[in-house]
Amino acid sequence: MDRTLPLSAEAQAQLFTEARTRNAWSDRPVSDDQIQAIYDLMKWGPTSANCSPARFKFIRTQEGKEKLRPFLMEGNVEKTMTAPCVVIIGNDLKFYEELPRLFPHTDAKSWFTGNDALIAETAMRNGTLQGAYLMIAARALGLDCGAMSGFDKAGVTEAFFGGTTVEANWLCNLGYGTDEQLFPRSPRLAFDEAAELL
Repeated sequence: MDRTLPLSAEAQAQLFTEARTRNAWSDRPVSDDQIQAIYDLMKWGPTSANCSPARFKFIRTQEGKEKLRPFLMEGNVEKTMTAPCVVIIGNDLKFYEELPRLFPHTDAKSWFTGNDALIAETAMRNGTLQGAYLMIAARALGLDCGAMSGFDKAGVTEAFFGGTTVEANWLCNLGYGTDEQLFPRSPRLAFDEAAELL
């Protein structure tokens, strides 16, 4: 495999230029095998010191969605309740306990022990990255995504991660999107508005 060759235009379109945030869904289910495949692909995305702080709850049952419903902003209720799967992306604030196994090259655990500010910053940055990798993996495997941040973080943390060291970060619906309730494509900033060559 020549990693210096760009992906095809079709692959780039599927991942980025033609991919859309979906608000409505077909009733086609998302299987156990698909969820496993998404995880097995996204886990290879890089994180600092391979810290891998993200933790995922994949909810497909009506019971699970009803448990989530009270914590959703009104505008996110219908699209989440009708999605085949909703993922809660959380960050484990004890991620550094796994570093002797995940990053055995040095004593990386000692960088974090007792440093709450560094723990929180590292978990948020890298857990969010891993959630983005999950979206790219899902799109690469033929699924659509609908990322959301409109929810009661404390409530979701308590309901789904209570008694653990994991905090909810954001949500992402997964499935096969339809064009219903699809907004016109929003513009993006031009290179010169957001970037600078130095």
